[in-house]
Amino acid sequence: MSRRAAYDGVVAAVPVTIPYERYSIQTAHWWIGRALAETIRRAGIRKRDIDGLCVSSFTLGPDTAVGLTQHLGMSPRWLDHIPMGGATGVVALRRAARAVQAGDAEIVACVAGDTNGPDSFRALVAGFSRFAADATYPYGAAGPNGSFAILTDAYMRRFGATREDFARICVAQRQNALGFPHALMKRKLTMEEYLAARMVSSPVALFDCVMPCAGAEAFLVMRDDTAASLGLKTARVLSTIERHNAFPEDPIQLRGGWAQDMPELYAMAGTTPAGIDLLQTYDDYPVIVMMQFEDLGFCAKGEGPEFVRSHDLTLAGDFPHNTSGGQLSVGQAGAAGGYLGMTEALRQITGTPLGPQVANARTALVSGFGMINYDRGLCSGAAILQAA
Repeated sequence: MSRRAAYDGVVAAVPVTIPYERYSIQTAHWWIGRALAETIRRAGIRKRDIDGLCVSSFTLGPDTAVGLTQHLGMSPRWLDHIPMGGATGVVALRRAARAVQAGDAEIVACVAGDTNGPDSFRALVAGFSRFAADATYPYGAAGPNGSFAILTDAYMRRFGATREDFARICVAQRQNALGFPHALMKRKLTMEEYLAARMVSSPVALFDCVMPCAGAEAFLVMRDDTAASLGLKTARVLSTIERHNAFPEDPIQLRGGWAQDMPELYAMAGTTPAGIDLLQTYDDYPVIVMMQFEDLGFCAKGEGPEFVRSHDLTLAGDFPHNTSGGQLSVGQAGAAGGYLGMTEALRQITGTPLGPQVANARTALVSGFGMINYDRGLCSGAAILQAA
């Protein structure tokens, strides 16, 4: 039984997306600064009103969040730096919410941003982790495509998933992206195009892979009375979970930390999977999306293929999923990719979407996943939000 206190009175507000660019000559500092400035402008506050700061970035180095405070002229009394890739949005929300609840900060700005120069991704991959440098790169398995190919192949063999099943995820997300103004992929994707795409690392093909880009995402966390005094539209934080290196005994990852903590996620929120109006999963590769459908309780383990065959994942469908188009169609702006689902969920349930609105959307689940090593991703998390 969980002994964690609920997040009573804590809300998230002011979701911001700085439009992505394929390549950028600007630094991560510039992208993060733009996101913070836009957040401050939309909230109608002053920079000094932000007394908590949570930062995520792969390309901020040699700075961390500490160095960024001087760079941006900020003096927060609460500070965090979360290097967890695709799990950063959920973990940032989770930690900021507790800081606000405890009174350690009144208004916390959560921001993630990365630049992407022509050589940025290669440099990132080269220094990603000690495990990768010692145990995989010497054998020619450099970068995430090979690792996710191993996971995808294992999942297909174990549960009978086909490339057509993964295509259904990618095609639906591309359809959603056509209405999202910041998506870099703006051309309709068909099943035929997906299946005919060149193989990258079998069975992972071109449209299974995210495209690195530059961009930033941000949101604010505060108490509901603070938000009310500012006249902000907000979402209540109902529950969160976080898990690292889940199920280390599994020879290869076919489930994530969500499966371990799912009962607590729904119990704390006082709901079930049936009570979720829209789902935003971390989608660097479609096999991870399918795992999240299962591990978050929308279907049983191994039933992901049948789930995508029997549901419409578009904005107007019976299971709205990654309503902005997700990273597979918007782009992956480094650590900001871990925030993309969070900002989109906040916009949808507060009635302020940048694209089409999901009808009657009130409760959203946001799921994160990050830090892939050879055979598994190490970080997972999820949060349930509800319109205030």
